Amino acid sequence: MKEIQHFINGRFTSSSSGLTFHKRSPLDNRVLATVHEGGQAEVDAAVMAARGALRGEWGRMPVEKRLSMLHAVADEITRRFDDFVAAEEADTGQPHHVIAHAFVPRGAANFKIFADVVKNVPTEAFQMETPDGCGAINYSIRKPKGVIGVISPWNAPFLLMTWKVGPALACGNTVVVKPSEETPMTATLLGEVMNAVGIPPGVYNVVHGFGPDSAGEFITRHDSIDAITFTGETRTGTAIMKAAAEGIRDVSFELGGKNAGIVFADCKLDDAIEGIFRSAFMNTGQVCLGTERVYVERPVFERFVATLKARCEGVKYGRPTDPGVNFGPLISHEHRRKVLSYYDSAVKEGATVVTGGGVPDMLGELAQGAWVQPTIWTGLPETAVVVREEIFGPCCHIRPFDTEEEVLDLANANRYGLSTTIWTQNLSRAHRIGSSIEAGIIWVNSWFLRDLRTPFGGSKQSGIGREGGVHSLEFYTELRNICIKI
Repeated sequence: MKEIQHFINGRFTSSSSGLTFHKRSPLDNRVLATVHEGGQAEVDAAVMAARGALRGEWGRMPVEKRLSMLHAVADEITRRFDDFVAAEEADTGQPHHVIAHAFVPRGAANFKIFADVVKNVPTEAFQMETPDGCGAINYSIRKPKGVIGVISPWNAPFLLMTWKVGPALACGNTVVVKPSEETPMTATLLGEVMNAVGIPPGVYNVVHGFGPDSAGEFITRHDSIDAITFTGETRTGTAIMKAAAEGIRDVSFELGGKNAGIVFADCKLDDAIEGIFRSAFMNTGQVCLGTERVYVERPVFERFVATLKARCEGVKYGRPTDPGVNFGPLISHEHRRKVLSYYDSAVKEGATVVTGGGVPDMLGELAQGAWVQPTIWTGLPETAVVVREEIFGPCCHIRPFDTEEEVLDLANANRYGLSTTIWTQNLSRAHRIGSSIEAGIIWVNSWFLRDLRTPFGGSKQSGIGREGGVHSLEFYTELRNICIKI
């Protein structure tokens, strides 16, 4: 894509203002495309188109046909699999195997999975007595909430965008999507898919741009947006929630995390090391569910740190399709500056840098990319900035512990509560610790193992609401009760 336009009412359109910005490659900082920046006019047009589709063909479409069309969307994504993989690789710079085996297939599957959930979800009915003895029947029905504003992130852009668009459309809503300015390609490409399978114009709309005083803010403040779903940092979620208060619009947030990994001495240590390596460094640490705080029981602490250090020092940097590459760049130079500021902060606060802590030596054009080293620290107190705040980079701090009580206090002593991993072969301990962790998702002896029917979301400052399976329907539908007197 050399030029990336908005997708509104089934057509690709330019910005009325003429404003554009450059999409740069995180690999080598070259300009990949010119992106049109949407303003109030484009958001108004997208919302009007979405409202029209809701009142028109899409709103009148039988449920079976609607769900069949979403299966067709998934099939068309699969048919154009290589196009989506290439677009995601260009946007993010992440290794081919991550995108081709996880992100794009999951993105396609989201349409089928939620179509099947809607097809099979039950409702409820109650019989009741009435004063005249005739009785009454109450039953509930689910109706679409309306026009949904979808603000999606850049770290797994296609997967996380369709995680919202899939259930929204399956429930009969229409959407106005604002993808991250860092990753505009796959959301745009999905517009071609929607047209190819005959999704009515206005059902799926994309407006590109930024957050404040741009497309993101205009969507969240629009009085004809009925609900807003957002994945991103907690500070942005706070701003969106304030905007949503005008008009009492519903919100669904998956926000920041400073997730803990707990490694007990009785675990299968090689599995735990590999699991923590993946959770701390996959996608260059740009994963909301990633592990940035690691607590290791003292008898295995030294071995754990040494082995994880060796794994980090064995990564291979490079372009997504280069043989053996398993480590990509950060999303942008701006984000690299943020991550490196945390690397500097750790040293200033007295951390022992076990490995990494800087920028790798890259050759040729790649030297211009947003590369950083995977980094491990030890020796910091829990009050240190890099132990308290989400960094969203390839790094973790490792601390030894001695007792269950101690590590449980350490794991829970954080304002976030998205996920935690526990590594142990003691089944009773797994249940005991798992039920006491203050987080929305707890993995035992695994990480990123997702059954998409289960509830997904965070506690504390990590989010509001739950997504996944029938839990997504609670946000994307309104329940109506119908009472019929017999």
